Amino acid sequence: MNVNILKAELKHSKQDGYNGHVHFEVEGHKSAYELTLVSKNAEDWMYSLNFLNGPGKEIQINQVEEQLEENDELFDTLIDAALDALDQPSTTES
Repeated sequence: MNVNILKAELKHSKQDGYNGHVHFEVEGHKSAYELTLVSKNAEDWMYSLNFLNGPGKEIQINQVEEQLEENDELFDTLIDAALDALDQPSTTES
């Protein structure tokens, strides 16, 4: 699954841990996605996956969800994008 990261942001506080978002596109999918990330220690991540700009095709978001569960490399790529953006001003693709 080929992804293009559009934007990543991650914040950290002692009280809340790590909280962030990664916006990305998947090749061949009409809608972009937002992965919301939460972790107390930057090792064990909880996430939710949503369409970025309104509704999209359920079959496609289910495919992405399945890949996030099964493809450690994909998940790590998205986590790494968030970690790279830690406490940096948010950036968007031009």
